[in-house]
Formats: sequence, structure tokens, C-alpha cells
Amino acid sequence: MAFDGIVTKAVSYELQTVLIDGKINKIFEPNKNEIILGIYAGGKNYALNICIDSNLYRIHLTTNSKANPLNAPNFCMLLRKHINGYKIKEIYSTPDLERIITIKLEGYNELNDLTIKYLIVELMGKHSNIILLNDKFFIIDSLRHLDVTSNSYRDILPAHEYIYPTNSKTNFYEITSSENLYNLILEANTSLSKFFTNKFTGFSNPFIKNVLKKLNINNQNFSKEDIDILFNYLCNILNNLDTNNITTVSYTNEKGKKDYVIDYVQKEDNLEINFFIDDFYYQKENSDNFSAYRNNLLKLISHVLKKYSYRLENINSKLKECANKDLYKLYGELITANLYKLKEVTSDKITLENYYENFQPIEIPIDTTTTYSNNAKRYFKKYNKLKNALEVVTLQKKETEIELQYIESIIYELDSAKTLEEVDDIYNELSDSVIFKDYIQTNKNKNNKKANTSSSPREFTVDGYTVLVGKNNKQNDYLTTKIADKNDIWFHTKDIHGSHVILRNPNSNVTIETLEKCAKLAAYYSKARLSTNVPVDYCQVKFVRKPNGSKPGMVIYTNNKTLYANPSVEMS
Repeated sequence: MAFDGIVTKAVSYELQTVLIDGKINKIFEPNKNEIILGIYAGGKNYALNICIDSNLYRIHLTTNSKANPLNAPNFCMLLRKHINGYKIKEIYSTPDLERIITIKLEGYNELNDLTIKYLIVELMGKHSNIILLNDKFFIIDSLRHLDVTSNSYRDILPAHEYIYPTNSKTNFYEITSSENLYNLILEANTSLSKFFTNKFTGFSNPFIKNVLKKLNINNQNFSKEDIDILFNYLCNILNNLDTNNITTVSYTNEKGKKDYVIDYVQKEDNLEINFFIDDFYYQKENSDNFSAYRNNLLKLISHVLKKYSYRLENINSKLKECANKDLYKLYGELITANLYKLKEVTSDKITLENYYENFQPIEIPIDTTTTYSNNAKRYFKKYNKLKNALEVVTLQKKETEIELQYIESIIYELDSAKTLEEVDDIYNELSDSVIFKDYIQTNKNKNNKKANTSSSPREFTVDGYTVLVGKNNKQNDYLTTKIADKNDIWFHTKDIHGSHVILRNPNSNVTIETLEKCAKLAAYYSKARLSTNVPVDYCQVKFVRKPNGSKPGMVIYTNNKTLYANPSVEMS
């Protein structure tokens, strides 16, 4: 991300235009890395978001709300005690383009004395912090505590004097001419992008590369004239950060991801940079949270899938053993029938005539530690044991295969999920499932339990009809058993995991073309999305039934017909 010193300074200038003399009336701490200050200024309410996450650090106004914990964390309570009701008198960044913003606050303490306090926002990657100071610049407290024993060169602890971070880099404002800059570049003997990021405070690699691209200056091979142009352009940007001539520009980086930089471009709104950054990081956080949430669930589900797959292997192994049960019965019968002529056990094998197979000889293993009679009893016992086991194991196999089908349907749901809300629906489904009870921490507070279907089904219009498509198993159930009328038409891919599709209120004149379009939707929202000529069953909803105790999304149906469709969401 490109929240460098230049962005920091530009943001602070915009904040000055609306927040000076604003009163802090709300303070929240949504998570361990974030503080949100509610500020009333100029007849409007603003929310100042300060984030010190090591990857997403920034400060800006926000219009996106976040959930807050029921009990305010300690630092949030401390800020409420010390600065709630205070007015913002100054907002400024350091003159050397370091990513540090100071907010000077003025208000009355508990003794009704007018006091000054400072809120320092340090945006420096993993070393980012939010620090509250008194008027003597001594630390009252901070969101993160640091001391010299933790490899820090300064103490960030209560009652310690605050010291600004030190930096060995040069302040670009000290460069007096392009000739001076050119000599420094020649002395460094490196590329322009590396020179600026290594030499000067506040310059990020994306920023300087964007400037070079815009000015058509080669990163490696450049002339004195190129440096003259570059110096003047950078001075224009740095000297106009407090004007309407500077704004944010988005672009796609080398990894194919969206990023942004500050550039010399006319902006349309006084707070354009703040709200661009707000939207950028809001989308970035949602995307990251979605990926992490989905991947964690997928990891959990994969673990359960492996467990049930291993169980099915064991069941198949037992079934294979049960297949020999009749042979053990035969052994017992043959030994019993020949007991009158069998004497002492002298060998671990005997050969007897099999009267079931035209008296063909058959070799029978024998336990030499006991009698022939006991050997026969053991074979009969083994036969009965396997006979009983066959019934149990066959039932276990059927149940395990149903469980595996259900788990695979959950994996399909996760692959199809596009939003946090949809993943949350799947999490709620897992929370109610016995299969995942040992892996999901359920919320015991029923008042906080989320509804079964918090997101809405997908909705399409096909030839004037409304068509609904479920997003997950629970929603499929709700769609088919609660929303759909008995005369609506239900679609589902044949023997393939997919969504339930409902054609609403069809009349007797519904055409085969309309049915085919719905079948295309059912094929698209299924595991066979990348296939062609996908079989899709359809019937009226009154012929679809959900058996008692069946898994979410699983139904049985009759009176169905089958269409073959190529997956598509284009209904024209």
C-alpha cells in the first residue's frame, strides 16, 4: 500500500479544512488496531478512523460503520476519560514527511481547568501506534506499549517523556536545487526509484514509479534534463499538498492488485483524498476478511472431509472382510460334518471334500492349539459376527456417504460465496450441524444467534418471470419449502451439487425456451459450471419433499423431467 509520508501530509491538510474547532463526542475501539473518533464540526458529524494495523495503517475520515465490542477496551475507556468533549485545535504532520500526525486538543479536565493534550498517530508499519500526551509531552498512555528491553530505541510507556522517532533519511525539503539532487543521484549510483525510497523520508516506491512513468523518465538511464523536470514536478506536488491541485490516483500494481498514489491532478472535492482512501481500505479489508474467513472455514471443512473419507475407507475394508462370511460358514459346516473321522490336530491345514461343489477338495486353515470341534465353533462364531457386522457396516456406509455428499456441498457453497454475508450464512449452517460440533464454537446466547437466512437469494427475471436461486443449503431449504408455491417449478442439476432454482408463478403457457433458460441458471450455479450439456431435473414444487432428519439442502422428488443445458446467466 502507498500510504506514505506524502499521503499522510495530504490527508492532514484535508482534515484541517473541516475538523479544526470540532468537538470529540464519541470514541470507539472496534478492534485492537483501530480507534474511531466521532467529531462534531461545522454543523456536521464526522468519523475519524485511525488504524495502526501493520499492513493497513492509515488515518482518514470514514463513512463506513464498524461493529463495536459490547465492553469498551481499556485504551478506549482511557481516551473517553481524557479527551471526550475536547476540541481539536491543530492537526499537523511532521515537516520531514514522516508518517506522524499530531492532533492538538483543548478542553476542561475534571477540575474544570482548561488543559491541552496531544494525540500522536504514528503510521510506521509494525511500529505504528496511537499515543496520548499531556501538555508537557509526557505519555498518558498508548494503544501499544514499547520499551527499550523489547528492541525499541525509545520507551512508549505511561509517565515517560514522548520522543519523536528518529530517522537517518534525508528531508526532501532540504534539497535546494535540481543540480544538488542530480549530484546526490550520481553519487548513489543506483536506479531512481531505489534512490528516492532509500534516501528520502516519505517517498514510497509506487509514488516515485508513478511519477517517472508520467514524466516518461527512464528509471535507469536518465539525463540532467530529466532530473530538472523530475525535481520541479516533485516540488510542485510537495508545495501544493494543501491545495485542490493534488489528489489520489489509483492504478494496478505489478501483482495485478489495486493501489494508489498522490499525484498532481485537480480534485473535485475538498475531502477527495480522505474518502478515496476510506473506500479503498474498506474494500481492501472486506476482501482480506472475506478471503481469511473463507479459507479458515475451508480448512476446517477439509479436515472433516478427510476424517469422513478415512472412515469410509475403513468401512469398505470391513465390507470386504464381510464378503468372506459364507466361506467361514462353509468351513464350520465341513469340519462338523467330518468330525467323526477327524482325530488329533497335527497340521495347520486339512483338506476336506466340499459337498456343495461336487465333492471337490477344499483346504481349510486350522488352529493347532485346539480341537477340530472348537475350530468349527470359531468359524461359526466368525460367520455370525460378520453377518451382524454386515448389516451395521452397510448402514454406516450409507450414512457416511450422505455425510460426505453434504460436506462436499458445503465446499461447493464456499467456492461460490462472494461476500462476507454469504460466508457467514455457511458458518451458521456449520454451527447447527452435528458433523462440525467439535470444530465450531457456537454462540450460547440465543438472543445473539443470527437468523438462518441473513442474505437474500439471487433473483433473476426470465421472460417476465421471477426466478430465485439459493446461495447455500439452508437457503435452498428455505427457498423450496417456505417461499415457493406448490405450483412453482423447481430445478436442480441431476446428481450434481448445486443451488435450488425456483421459477415463480408459471402459467400453463410457460414455454420450453423459458424452462431451458432456468435450466441454464441451475447448471451455472452448480458444481458443473465449467461443463457442457449438463443434465437438469425439474418438476413442480409440490413433488419435492424434504425427508425428516435429512441434511440441509437435501430433498427427494418425483414426476420430474430432465433438460440438458449449457451453464449460463445470460437470459437474453
